[in-house]
Amino acid sequence: MWLPNIDLSGDTGPKYKALVEAIITDIEAGRLRHDVRMPTHRELAYRLHVSVQTVSAAYKEVERQGYLRSERRRGTFVQARITDRASSFILDNRQPDLIDLSIVRTAYTDFHNDLSRQMHAKLAEETHHNWMESCRPVAGFEYHREIGGKWLESMGIFANLPNILITNGAAQGIFTALATVVQPDDVVLTESLTDHGVIGTASILRFKLGALPTDDEGILPDAFERECRARHIRALVVTPIYTNPTNCLMGLERRKRIAEIAEHYGVYVIEDDVYRPLLEQNLPPITSFLPRLGFHVSSLTKIVMPGLRTGFLVVPKHLSIRASSVLRVTGWMGTPLMAEIGARWIADGTVDQAVTVQRALMRERQTLVAEVLGDAVVRHHPTSLSAWVRIPQHWQEEWFASELRKNGVAVTISDPFMTVKVPRPNAIRICIGGAVDTPSLHHGLMQIRHTMDQMPGVHAFDVMY
Repeated sequence: MWLPNIDLSGDTGPKYKALVEAIITDIEAGRLRHDVRMPTHRELAYRLHVSVQTVSAAYKEVERQGYLRSERRRGTFVQARITDRASSFILDNRQPDLIDLSIVRTAYTDFHNDLSRQMHAKLAEETHHNWMESCRPVAGFEYHREIGGKWLESMGIFANLPNILITNGAAQGIFTALATVVQPDDVVLTESLTDHGVIGTASILRFKLGALPTDDEGILPDAFERECRARHIRALVVTPIYTNPTNCLMGLERRKRIAEIAEHYGVYVIEDDVYRPLLEQNLPPITSFLPRLGFHVSSLTKIVMPGLRTGFLVVPKHLSIRASSVLRVTGWMGTPLMAEIGARWIADGTVDQAVTVQRALMRERQTLVAEVLGDAVVRHHPTSLSAWVRIPQHWQEEWFASELRKNGVAVTISDPFMTVKVPRPNAIRICIGGAVDTPSLHHGLMQIRHTMDQMPGVHAFDVMY
């Protein structure tokens, strides 16, 4: 039987907290592996000479953080680590024998490759690169932020220069925003199925992540308000455009209502708005209604090309100094080379041109998704980079993904996106930007359709690639 290597006999603070740290440490180190059954509460209490209540409190907290799961009449089991759950299905590297529909990214075509080559050739011809000489200011060079500010303004996001920070993509922007306002044990709410980066950030910053139910427009305002009435909520992380992975799109009235509730209860809103340029209708950001409580996150990575990891974080005026301090200790500043390329492409119209190309490609590919998968598509939008697809009830998500992988197609199941105690939707996310070309996508979709029409094997099997 597993036992933690801790001494709980002395006066070292709350015993359950020490046990929590010991369990998480052993899971992260691989000493407690995925799906291992934990000792019963009574068993572990007896071995450690502590009360059953101490073990119960520890198990409950570790489960809340996503490292354990309890199953009625079966016991408590180790969950796959957050990093394992993500990397098992979302490929880190492109594999030549797989059609990769597992990660949300823009299509990368000859058009994009030519843009990249032309920019590098131009940079190579220049005799001096002033932007390579300094690693200050932390918020980013002023002219980069000015150009970014004008670009944001063209989309209805208005911010003064001191409140704009350059980040290495949206992930760093969200982390910086959370680290600016959240302390350990604070409660942060998000969609019930949400970006796995937010789930990972919860384990690093040690805040409590709460799940809100959603419909086609995203977070339900009534559920948000109930949570705000029931307990102190520090922040809400929300993706109102093409929610990852469920592809929700929040309308104007829903945005106003979410902002109204956040304002009333003093909840900071961190808005992941990376897909905004792909959307063809004009919807104001939620944070435009919350000047003192809103963090707006944008990036060029999801609209221009995957390697262009540069973005803009707009912060409330009274938190600009603190946010810059967080940026300093977590990465010092956004990479100047990426910021320079991004600023030049914004200024000369290349970003707008790339967005137009991306929209056209996604319309073509989303039409293909609808034609091949039909009613199985739960939710998709004409210019979205992904689709949320229901699989037949006779399949389990892992079995389905494993069968597809055998046939050369990689997709993502719901596991990496699940907050604590959320039931599985029996659906997969397919990312249509990542396919090498449209014929490859069509082949991958046909494999998905063919697999849906099959019955799974007799024996279940565990899937960890």
